[in-house]
Amino acid sequence: MSQNIQALEKELNEMIASGQAMEAFEKFYADDVVMQENNQEARRGKDACRKYEEEFFGNVAEFHEGSLQASAAQGDRSYSEWIFDVTFKDGSRMRNHQVAARKWKDGKVVSERFFYEPNIKSGE
Repeated sequence: MSQNIQALEKELNEMIASGQAMEAFEKFYADDVVMQENNQEARRGKDACRKYEEEFFGNVAEFHEGSLQASAAQGDRSYSEWIFDVTFKDGSRMRNHQVAARKWKDGKVVSERFFYEPNIKSGE
């Protein structure tokens, strides 16, 4: 059965935007997913990726902004552009303009790579 990647991408992004990032992760990511930040070493497998995501969200003290700027899908690929502005529990703040590039298979994300230049400032 062919999946409508554009519809899946839309639903995934809506869940992320509404504060349900971990629920979206469980629903849309394959067990063998590979996730990567820029050119850093990739995380492989849903358990390793889940741990990273839980640690990230667990360190956030406050979300100031998390907005989807644009998205697109073609074939088995989708892309979404986001702006995030968060303060972490250690007092540092990050405003991040990023693009998430995803590859889909059988209705699940099998690969996701984030492209960004984080702007991290110490607490004020």
